[in-house]
Amino acid sequence: MSCSFAYGVIEGFYGRSWSWKIRKAYADFLKANGFGFYIYAPKADAYLRRKWRESWPESQAKNLMRLASVYADKGVAWGIGFSPFEIYLRFDGPARQALEEKVRAINRFNPDILCVLLDDMKGDVPRLAETQAEVFQHIADLSTARRFILCPTYYTFDPILERIFGDMPEGYWSELGKRIDPAADIFWTGPRVCSTEYPERHLKDVADRLGRKPFIWDNYPVNDSEKMSRFLRLGAFENRPHQMSEWTAGHAVNPMNQAWLSQIPLKTLHASYTLKEGYLPGQAFVDAVESLCPPEFARELLDDAPVFQDRGLEGIDEKRKGELVEKYESLPSPYSEEIVDWLKGAYEFDPDCLTD
Repeated sequence: MSCSFAYGVIEGFYGRSWSWKIRKAYADFLKANGFGFYIYAPKADAYLRRKWRESWPESQAKNLMRLASVYADKGVAWGIGFSPFEIYLRFDGPARQALEEKVRAINRFNPDILCVLLDDMKGDVPRLAETQAEVFQHIADLSTARRFILCPTYYTFDPILERIFGDMPEGYWSELGKRIDPAADIFWTGPRVCSTEYPERHLKDVADRLGRKPFIWDNYPVNDSEKMSRFLRLGAFENRPHQMSEWTAGHAVNPMNQAWLSQIPLKTLHASYTLKEGYLPGQAFVDAVESLCPPEFARELLDDAPVFQDRGLEGIDEKRKGELVEKYESLPSPYSEEIVDWLKGAYEFDPDCLTD
């Protein structure tokens, strides 16, 4: 189960999900840009989360089978993020049976990676680490996946998690690390839920606590929270040193609800890892826009990106918003369609997203 470092995408956000067409198209983009994996884990798929005991509708199951086939054909690892919601509160016989049935259903999709995501759930319960480790191991024993990643309930030092989900039990991380197979990975978002940097000292501290290198869940450029949904986070990756490939087990990026626009910052992450000390974020951003987007659209976006990224919807008056809609409607592309939808308020905030 031990695997080498790779960076990839986890579709793990709240709110408006990507279409099946976009998910399939991403296989080409990821392959062309050095990304090693895609993980399907949208919070909007209730059959992965609160309705996990129920079967996927047949149409959705067929789409998942097709998606698995597309990624296999492209040679990009394919994963699923499974969130058996608060199963650890009552991990009894019926829960075990339901879990076994669900893992068998997931096995039909032949995932290379299976993530067990216990984030955004109640955490102030006795024996939390012990029970979660038992749940995780039971899933791993049943699964046909080659790599396993656990997202703990507390996945950062950020105090917001304890404010929302209760006080973390004492010794939670070290206990979890001792009980989870050393070959399995553990997700970590960094110093904060949405971290702006990943210092070496921090990552080594976390590795000591977890008993292994953390697998980074990077909440950039995701924009699903109440505040961030008002912005398009288009800028290049910064403060992610290329040495993260040595300090961490992997790097999973959680993108925006806007799939096509997310490709712009994602392409800069590839540049960061390949150019290393020669990486210049500003130049990488321009290169990404110009290489991905139609030329006329690219020129306009380079001018307007600071407005979308820094000022956001609240900083654009209605007159200017109308002008921007008209301009981008006249420059048809998948990228401009997402800008127009965003300007028109078509990406509604999902109040289930509790962190910001």
